[in-house]
Amino acid sequence: PSNKKTLRTSFLPTVLPSSVTSDLSPLQNKLLTYRRCNEQQKMLNQLLIDRALKVYHVSMEEKYHRDPVPTIPELPCTVRNYFFNILTTNYLFMKKCVQSNPVVPIQQQWLMSMLTLVPQSLMEGKDRQLLAEKLLGEIISDYEMSMRRCVVQNVLIKPDVKGLEDEEEAPLPLSPLGLDFSRPWHNSFIQAKNQILSNLHILHPTMKTLLDFSYTAFSSCLIVDFSSFRLKGPVDCESLKTDVSLSCSKAEEKILNTWYQKVISLFTQKEALNGVKLDQVDSFYNCVAMLMSNQLKELLRRTVEAFVKLFDPEDRNCLPLFKMELILDEKKMEFYPSFQDLEEAVLFIVNRIGQTLQNTQTVRSWLMGDATTLDTELPNYVIVWATSTLRQSIRDNLEGPREYFENYVERYGWLVDGTAQAQIERFEAEEHSFDEYT
Repeated sequence: PSNKKTLRTSFLPTVLPSSVTSDLSPLQNKLLTYRRCNEQQKMLNQLLIDRALKVYHVSMEEKYHRDPVPTIPELPCTVRNYFFNILTTNYLFMKKCVQSNPVVPIQQQWLMSMLTLVPQSLMEGKDRQLLAEKLLGEIISDYEMSMRRCVVQNVLIKPDVKGLEDEEEAPLPLSPLGLDFSRPWHNSFIQAKNQILSNLHILHPTMKTLLDFSYTAFSSCLIVDFSSFRLKGPVDCESLKTDVSLSCSKAEEKILNTWYQKVISLFTQKEALNGVKLDQVDSFYNCVAMLMSNQLKELLRRTVEAFVKLFDPEDRNCLPLFKMELILDEKKMEFYPSFQDLEEAVLFIVNRIGQTLQNTQTVRSWLMGDATTLDTELPNYVIVWATSTLRQSIRDNLEGPREYFENYVERYGWLVDGTAQAQIERFEAEEHSFDEYT
């Protein structure tokens, strides 16, 4: 019908009455026209929204009986854009407000813990301090950015509208469903813990006393006293081997007469097995044997390490001095002892230390009268490490004598290897003038 109200007839033209415009300047007239256009645009937007909502409700009522899954009808493009702009503007505004809130700063002890994980060699240098400060600044910046992003993700839900594709603040992932968070291992853990406590004889008071004996006897002593090696001056290899063998024998005898006798007297007392069940006696004495073995092995290991430390290339103040002679033997020049003999003498000390205390009886065998001994053999990795380190150190320290020997042989070897004698005999067999003979 002709009287139907439409969007086109709802607004008058954006023209002011002549009675008003006649008294206004051109600039005032332009401002009033602009204001009237804005008001009409707001009215138009509201009418469009009202119409869209009305159409939607009518459509929903009509489709409810025919379609069990009601769907939103396609809104006009102008209304959709208006809704999208509102959602985008509101989300960006709220995100800006959330991000402007202060966050909890990172704790200083966390930064210090991070720095302790960096190797010390990477912290040394002229510009390393500035680099470390720069890296800590980046860490603080990343932390604050992550905290703000986390707050935004927890507070806001990003709408799925056009214009927010580049926004990274998606909702936080949901917790996984259907996972089993029970603890089936807990019962077996408690059972194993109780079993360990019932069989862990190291907690027995007698074991504590044994540890006290061992600490007092071994904490500040070695099988061989290496501090006097350098003070003796140059020594020959055979004398060194003899001295080390005597020291090892004396140390073994002293340990067996002091520490070992205290251990035996400890376990001959009635109170030594208090609280130990009859069926646990064997395991108890096995624990005693293991504890004694570990103490003696540690003593031997520290002795070997102390000997290897004498050859430290960075500290030559403790390096042993060996007596070597340059001799002539059957028309050849050589060192005595040879380089090979010197190396064997040095490695002999390691082997001799490892042979000490290898026939020590267990407490159970001493009480029962059998011949079972403790396992006090040095671990193979200790022997391999000590041997390789000493060989390399010997080669490095013998470079000087080797060069001296080769230079001596090159200059004077022809006098003793028969070359000079052959030249003399050949000269005498030839005819020469008096001046040549002279």
